[in-house]
Amino acid sequence: MARIAGIDLPKNKRGEIGLTYIYGIGRSTAQYILDKAGIDFDKKVNQWNDEEQAAIRNIINNEFKVEGALRSEVSMSIKRLLDIAS
Repeated sequence: MARIAGIDLPKNKRGEIGLTYIYGIGRSTAQYILDKAGIDFDKKVNQWNDEEQAAIRNIINNEFKVEGALRSEVSMSIKRLLDIAS
């Protein structure tokens, strides 16, 4: 089972779909990540080897804000809008 960004990805899903289980990654972003890592969209998560998982982790960590950091940013933005009575 692949663990990326603190999330256990479902092992029997296609990579394109499995990455969407991470908060902040949708279909187009998942396709971008897999394309940049050189992994086929239809390859299942349990078929990824360690090098492919490491490449995906590096791309996500370097280019995207996901999970906890994104959740806190969204909640702070909502709080700011509520404070200014927008």
